[in-house]
Amino acid sequence: MRSASATWTVIAQLVADTVAQSSALSRDEAEQALSVAETVGRMLIAAGHLERHPITLVAGKVHCEITTVSGTAALTFEENLNPVPGAAGADDFTIYLPSPEPLQEQVKAAASGHARLSDASPPTPQTQAASSGSLIDHAALRRAVTER
Repeated sequence: MRSASATWTVIAQLVADTVAQSSALSRDEAEQALSVAETVGRMLIAAGHLERHPITLVAGKVHCEITTVSGTAALTFEENLNPVPGAAGADDFTIYLPSPEPLQEQVKAAASGHARLSDASPPTPQTQAASSGSLIDHAALRRAVTER
């Protein structure tokens, strides 16, 4: 059992370690994105939202849903904190933050703070595998237009 802050640190390390498998991606960029999302991430953890709504990392073939478990149920689960295999060939990644009703504004603000964060619904693994051609990151495009 960990505090929300300690849990966020573990999540951040897991995501950064997974992204770092790719020579085309920057561990530092993953850490920066998660640093921007830290406050809202801790709020999601403390309120129990990550038990029902995962943070999703999409990096190349990796589609990793990160959830938490609390209370006595946490005593029966075995953690898997190893980097998720399959990101070695990735050339892009996005961290999708869940946006439950009471925290939507805070999540939206955090997601707008870094290009690798999104408050949109993550693609399903089947959709991601089935799509071909380039995809438009509407959130990144919207941020770029807003910044000008």
